[in-house]
Amino acid sequence: MAYLNIDSVKERTFDAIVVGSGMSGGYAAKELCDKGLKTLVVERGRNVQHIKDYPTTNLNPWEFAHRGALTQEIKEANPVISRCYAFKEDAMQFFVKDAEHPYVQEKPFDWIRGYQVGGKSLMWARQTQRWGQYDFEGPARDGFAVDWPIRYDDLAPWYSRVEKFAGISGHADGLAELPDGEFLPAYPLNVVENYFREQVKAQYPGRHVISARCAHLSKPNPIHYEQGRVQCQNRVLCQRGCPFGGYFSSNSSTIPWALKSGHLTLKPDLVVQSVIYDEAQGKATGIRVVDAHTKAVTEYYAPVIFVNAGALNTNLLLLNSTSHRFPQGLGNDNGLMGKYVAFHNYSAHISAEYEGFKDLTTDGRNPAGGGYIPRFRNVYKQETNFLRGYAAGFSAHRKLDHTEHPIGEGFKHSLEHPAFGPWAVGSHMMAETIPKETNYVRLDPTRKDEWGMPLLNISVAYDDNDAKMKQDYFDQFSEMFTKAGFTNIKTEDSHQAPGLDIHEMGGVRMGRDPKTSLLNAASQLHACPNVYVTDGACMTSTSTQNPSLTYMALAARAVDHAVRASKGLA
Repeated sequence: MAYLNIDSVKERTFDAIVVGSGMSGGYAAKELCDKGLKTLVVERGRNVQHIKDYPTTNLNPWEFAHRGALTQEIKEANPVISRCYAFKEDAMQFFVKDAEHPYVQEKPFDWIRGYQVGGKSLMWARQTQRWGQYDFEGPARDGFAVDWPIRYDDLAPWYSRVEKFAGISGHADGLAELPDGEFLPAYPLNVVENYFREQVKAQYPGRHVISARCAHLSKPNPIHYEQGRVQCQNRVLCQRGCPFGGYFSSNSSTIPWALKSGHLTLKPDLVVQSVIYDEAQGKATGIRVVDAHTKAVTEYYAPVIFVNAGALNTNLLLLNSTSHRFPQGLGNDNGLMGKYVAFHNYSAHISAEYEGFKDLTTDGRNPAGGGYIPRFRNVYKQETNFLRGYAAGFSAHRKLDHTEHPIGEGFKHSLEHPAFGPWAVGSHMMAETIPKETNYVRLDPTRKDEWGMPLLNISVAYDDNDAKMKQDYFDQFSEMFTKAGFTNIKTEDSHQAPGLDIHEMGGVRMGRDPKTSLLNAASQLHACPNVYVTDGACMTSTSTQNPSLTYMALAARAVDHAVRASKGLA
């Protein structure tokens, strides 16, 4: 029996373990396997295989029972997830329903999750921008949070590595505030988007409208064909899962790549309860998991552990990883784990119309979504009554005019012979929020989920800085739209709860000082350095850019550090 036990432990021992198979976990797994490490990836959700498990990807609108809409019954049963723009009949199989993993809202928070192999990389909006020097320098310059222990130059080569593999379309725009990357051809702006670009350039020095940068194969390189991916077909049905691999996801890219190496073991349907800490060895030695269906408990072992469960679940897991050495959670000597959570503020929108270019309409679909306006407030110096700033999306399309025949035979005729009204233009704000100790997550002291984990209590809210920034966005874009000759300008405050941006970050932040942060410059826990965190939990601040590219770059950099450290080179 002793020999059987030894054999069992050997079968459950790996060179590295990755918790989570989403954007950052998938990339960590790919990098570990590329370096020859026998790697275990544990995913709490079901297995979703590329192409095979995209049941709606090729359905026509009339093939859906409700033409893609949600039923009232589904909305009433899912008041949180049904607020997500992508939670529709064609993609709801990839989202966590409200009853499937409850949490406690000490303050309103819409926690949007995807529990399956690939995580939210199946449903993400695919927007990819690098951070720049002003983003990493922000906390130190502006006096909030703690200083990032890295700068842009530390991450630049890892951005390049990820971009080349993932495939990012975009222009080289030469902007200091938004560094260029390794780009495939950009998706062009349409005539009105380009018109607005020219108006902004002429009237607002320092402000720029550029083609949105996105993780789509506009023109694949050999590395993408090697992954089994082909050119994006511009279907704009991405949330269903793409059978072409036209956009980057763990399912179409990093997970198959790692499996092909022969070094990856993928185990779905396992909920990680805790990271195991060995008091005698003074390090983490593995993870304890519970089967999502049978509830059987198993342990797996490795000398290196990457925790990439998604920002808030990473906080939950580490807080629940208690021991005599770490009674408050693994690595949580300073008691700051779970605190200084931040997010992006997407609650402001502005729309208008434009009467020009009536001889033209939009042609085809643009998976990039149109234009992107990098942050232009407080970039080089403090110039407003709020800290930091916001980026924005911008898009335009030609509206169909159904006003003369809204119903009946005339309406049918108008569909066959469309008449177009003015161009519709719109923008949405993507604002940075300031990490605060009062924005936190913690373990519920009494309530647990069906896998024995404490429920996560979430207490996150907007503040006065957010309100001032939102008003500035309304003021600036109303003025910019007016000067561009747009009419019928309308501002909208959605009043949505934090979380619906799906960009929650922090709680296990990087920093220079173990007294004020949890992770060092290499993404290791200060107090348990063989555990790395490179998902949203590690972020010290949020910037305005979409964060997934930065997570993947941090993951690639951390894997390189882990391998060099194992050889005594780091």
